[in-house]
Amino acid sequence: MPIVTSKEGEREGLLEAARMMLISARTAPKSAGIDDILAAMVYGKEKEEIAAEMDKIAQQRQDASAAFKRDGQNLRDSEAVLLIGVKGTKKFGLDCGGCGYPTCTEFERATRKLGQDFQGPNCIFKLLDLGIALGSAAKTASTLNVDNRIMYRVGTAAKRLNFLPEASIIMGIPISAKGKSIYFDRK
Repeated sequence: MPIVTSKEGEREGLLEAARMMLISARTAPKSAGIDDILAAMVYGKEKEEIAAEMDKIAQQRQDASAAFKRDGQNLRDSEAVLLIGVKGTKKFGLDCGGCGYPTCTEFERATRKLGQDFQGPNCIFKLLDLGIALGSAAKTASTLNVDNRIMYRVGTAAKRLNFLPEASIIMGIPISAKGKSIYFDRK
């Protein structure tokens, strides 16, 4: 009879949970049913690339709070990370002004600029869709008893590395299974 160690089984379970989280992000409700969400599961060498980029950002920004380094270490201590982004620079067609422009036509004509971390301006409805997809994926992880946390800084590094190249904004959700959640008892 084969024996699967706890560590091996947990790794397999976490990767399967990440796949379920991808499904949750994809099937999350979208404004007008238009799906501009992008998602990927990252682990192994590519996950380390994101963590190394977070260290580089911390150094470049002289991050006094050490938040990029702290979150980068959290990522290293995680089995995988979900990247969820959105094509936020696409117009929705409602002329609501939430983007800062009076009409969607003016929003669409606006010059797209890369800020310190992300590209904008972004449509408020696309950003709402991103939030719903993130919440849905995090809920799935929680339902499966998988520790997780939505992290802005992971998305910043992923964007710089051109993961999900069509996304104007990316967030990350690292996942782990430890005796104590590594994402909330942090210094």
